[in-house]
This record gives sequence, structure tokens and C-alpha cells, in this order.
Amino acid sequence: MVVFSVEEALLKSSSLFPYFMLVAFEAGGLFRAFLLLAIYPFLYLVSEEMGLEIMVFVCFFGVKTKSFRVGSAVLPKFFLEDVALETLEMLKKGGENVGFSNIPRVMIESFLKDYLGIDCIVGREMKVFCGYFLGVMEEKKRSNDALETIIRSQEDLVAISSFKESLQYHLSSHCIEIYLVRRADKRSWQHVPREEYMKPLIFHDGRLAFRPTPLATLAMFMWLPFGFTLSIIRVITALMLPHRLSVPILAYTGFRLSFSSDPSLENVNINRKTKGGRLYVCNHRTLLDPLYLSFSLQKDLTAVSYSLSRVSELLAPIKTVRLTRDRDRDGTMMGKLLNQGDLVVCPEGTTCREPYLLRFSPLFAEMSDNIVPVAMDSHVSMFYGTTAGGLKCLDPLFFTMNPRPSYKVQVLAGVSGVTSCVGDSDRSRFDVANHVQSEIGKALGFGCTRLTRRDKYLILVGNEGIVNKP
Repeated sequence: MVVFSVEEALLKSSSLFPYFMLVAFEAGGLFRAFLLLAIYPFLYLVSEEMGLEIMVFVCFFGVKTKSFRVGSAVLPKFFLEDVALETLEMLKKGGENVGFSNIPRVMIESFLKDYLGIDCIVGREMKVFCGYFLGVMEEKKRSNDALETIIRSQEDLVAISSFKESLQYHLSSHCIEIYLVRRADKRSWQHVPREEYMKPLIFHDGRLAFRPTPLATLAMFMWLPFGFTLSIIRVITALMLPHRLSVPILAYTGFRLSFSSDPSLENVNINRKTKGGRLYVCNHRTLLDPLYLSFSLQKDLTAVSYSLSRVSELLAPIKTVRLTRDRDRDGTMMGKLLNQGDLVVCPEGTTCREPYLLRFSPLFAEMSDNIVPVAMDSHVSMFYGTTAGGLKCLDPLFFTMNPRPSYKVQVLAGVSGVTSCVGDSDRSRFDVANHVQSEIGKALGFGCTRLTRRDKYLILVGNEGIVNKP
């Protein structure tokens, strides 16, 4: 068994500020995040333990325990990106492992259990009153006693800690080996490559797309007034001007758009004279996928979506139609829309930030024989333009607030659908959906999964993805 310190032995960085800033911003809001940044210089004037208690109080005081999901939906991504490869390799060989930490258990438990498979976690519990965090941790002695109780009952223990850990004496009396880590040692450690994660990171939530170190957070607050103004200009440009004018203006404001089309699709920008329109099938990165496809093709499209807030629906510069998740009703609606012109659908039913594709709903395969797969990818540097637990109506605002957001649109070779229900039609439509998913995955270098919208929302929010309509 390996007993290790999360902060001193597992994480490469020695600063805990970014993780508390994530809690402050995502669980407490902009004001609480600014307050944490403002008091940061004063933390150097107090002891390490006192500084930790101050950060805990600022981040947690008054936060509802029931709605706190930062520990399971936001923090695991940033913890995983900070895990040291050398320590992880040792944990893989250790069998049953025990992780102990000086920070609140609610921040690390999901990360350690779900993504590293740690069997036992010892962290400091938060005090709660009437369903709200008080911003105060239980005494450190309680967690130390709990850890000592665990290690006394085990044999052949190996410990990984640091020279400054107060538990060093207790560990030395029960472990056959102890590895002590210095800060200088951490500088030579390597980050864990994504492909070596013990469990792939597919879903995560939160608005911040960068690691909020003190300097990076300061830069964000300095950018916010300019970013908000720039976002309004970008939105007005997209709403008010025709494509031929809006695209170059948006490019001048920092938007980057890369477009490519399969040579087999001749005259892709010209409406076909055959009956019905093209059915463009896209993977789903943000709410703006259909809009960027419309910009790329330089023509108006109709978009159908499973998850669309009322505000986004009203402000969309292209026609949008909400799907009901009733297969017969949605099929009839999509058939009518295809008779009127080209249609865009994102069969994943929800967005995915990481390089993975969720299961494609096969309904689109029955709608047309003129199906065109479209591979979409987007990149942001400051704010994510998607959310599972927040207000979806703010998604376009956050995306357009990024300094240089980018999109890559690849129109792939067309495929045939299933327009008649004969023989093994059920199997055929699933085959078409899987084929389209596979082609888009190959074009982007993304992994294909069988996960669904329901899986995403159960993991991140704890419900099945019912959309609020603000």
C-alpha cells in the first residue's frame, strides 16, 4: 500500500491558489473571485495554515452544499493536468492506495476516486449549517488521527510526503519506506499525457478555460471590460450584417475561421436544384456550430437543436427550431424543413469539450439520401462557451468574449441515408449514424464513444439534462 500527500507528492504545482480560485469563480461568482484575488498578496504575511483557512472561508462561506458540484464537475480536469507522472507510475504499482490532504475533502474526493481509483481518502471536512458551508474546516488533528488509524491497521506501507509534513513522525513509525519530496524535485517532474490518464476525461463543466494562477486571473479581470464590449460588437455584427460583410469584420475583431471541403462535393456553396435540401450532420462543440457552418458556406441554413434556451433562439441570426425528443414528431418536422431548404443537425444532442464524440442519434439517417457530414472543432483561451449547470443563454456571450476564438469547419464527402423502412431498416439507420460518427472522428482525430447526453448531465449536474428557458 502507498500512502501519499496529494499536495506535496501527487501534484506538480506547489500553489493551491488556482484550485480555490476555481471554487470561488464557479461556485461563488465574479465578486467572490475578485475578493480572493485581492487578498492574495496578504496571504504571504501569514502562516501557511492561516492562509489556507482564509482561502477556504472566502471560497466556501455561504455556498449551498446541495448545489456544490465544482469538486466533481470542474476541478478534476485541472487536477489531472497537474498530476506528476512519476508519482502516478508509483501509485499504479502500489495496489491499494491512501491519499491524504490538508485541503477540504469535498474538493479532492471525486478526482481521486473517479479518475485515479484511490481506495481511501483522508481530507478535512467542512463545517455545515442548515445546508450551507460555514467556510470553516474541522481541526487538522481529526484528519491526522484518521490517517494514523488507517496506517496502523496496515503492513508494508510505502509513504510519499514532504519534509514539511507534520505527519512525518507518524509515517516513519509505520512505513517500511518513505520518500520525501522537495520543491526542487517537483520542477523536474513530468505532466501526465492525456493518453496515459487512468480514466479518460470526457466531461467537465465550468466557464474558465485556463489555469487561474494569480497573474492569469489578474489578466482576466483586466480583459473583462474590453471583452464584454468586444462581445457586444461581435454579436451585433453577426446579427445585423449579411454574411459577406460580417465574416471579414468578425475576422478583424479576432475571430478565426478555417474552412475546407471535400473535392467530391462540387458547388457546395450553391443550392442544388434537386427536390429537398442538403442535410448537414455536425458534431457539437458549441451552440454556434450551425452559425459557423452558415458563415463558411455563405448561405442561410435552418438549424435544429435539442438544447436551446429561449433567449438564444430569439437572438440567433439563422432560423432555429427546437426538437422535442419525440421521434415521430421530430422526424415529421425535419422532413418539412428539408423540403424548404438545407438543414443542420447535431445528432449528439449536447456539446462535448474534449476530443471525443458522443453517440449519434440515428434519426437523421432516415430523413434524407443527401447527407453531408461536417467536422467541427473550436478553440478558446479564456472562457468556455458551453455549460451544463449554468445559464445556457450566456453561452454565446462567453464564447465571443474570448480574445481570439477559433473554429475549424471541414465539410466531408456525402453519404446516403435510409429513406425507406424495409427489411433490416433499424439496423441500417444505426449503421449510417455510426459511419458518420466514425468519419467525423477520423477527420478530427477524436475518439468515438457510446456515451449520450443523459450520461453527461448525470455526471456533471445530477439530472437528465432538462433545459431551463430563461
